[in-house]
Amino acid sequence: MAFTTLVDTQSLAGHLEDPQWVIFDCRFALTDPSAGRRAYDAGHIPGARYAHLDEDLSSSVTPTSGRHPLPYPNTLAEKLGQWGVDKTKQVVVYDDSFGAIAGRLWWLLRWLGHENVALLDGGLPKWQREGHPLTTEAPGILPTQFHPTVNNELWVDTPFVEKVVEEGGGGLVIDARAEERFTGEVEPLDKVAGHIPGAVNIPYEENLNFSGEFLPPDKLHRLYASVLGDTPSDGALQMCGSGVTACHNILAMEHAGLHGAKLYAGSWSEWITDHRRPVATG
Repeated sequence: MAFTTLVDTQSLAGHLEDPQWVIFDCRFALTDPSAGRRAYDAGHIPGARYAHLDEDLSSSVTPTSGRHPLPYPNTLAEKLGQWGVDKTKQVVVYDDSFGAIAGRLWWLLRWLGHENVALLDGGLPKWQREGHPLTTEAPGILPTQFHPTVNNELWVDTPFVEKVVEEGGGGLVIDARAEERFTGEVEPLDKVAGHIPGAVNIPYEENLNFSGEFLPPDKLHRLYASVLGDTPSDGALQMCGSGVTACHNILAMEHAGLHGAKLYAGSWSEWITDHRRPVATG
């Protein structure tokens, strides 16, 4: 059985010794970029490799890009091969923030044509609550070759979103940031507060229950269908601050059977690099 959206802790625990399963620890703190690696070194799920949001899952920031531009496909593919990933492997990604960061690697692998990738539902907190093992040992890795088949239909750029805003139709922008950032009341990370005109707000936390696990597919379906209206699921343009937590919403839609949502990769931090682009508040 292949896991393509979520995988439960018991299933992962049963495959820790399976060479066909590759695990990634994606812990990261925007306020302390080295914190995730320190946490990994202090204890991680056995066999997990560490993937750094800035260094591995993004390319360099430019004056016209957002805070986390997409990585270069061939660069990421080379790293995946060095980490032991090829198209035969089941990949599992996790973090300690219920998928807020690990969802990015889930999306990136799908972008490169690897479908068998799943987020650990409940993440490291649930794994630890249930008493599953952690280790400080580095994983044994057998490098291989990862051959990417890039699907650029899975994301949109800023000119595409500008056209949607200017002309109406062509998609619905869904913003995964917290409500107070969407409305412009608070902006801890970017130079301009607010949101793209016409966007709707579904904070990624709304995908989760109080324990940090994803809601059942039927509840997720109702959540997204209620804002999509007549817009087909592949017309959903998911964004956030920098194209990271937006992937959490895409995963939730896929889990709910609402397929084809696209990532606005540059997201808010790229939108505001040009002061001529419109900004809404409230």
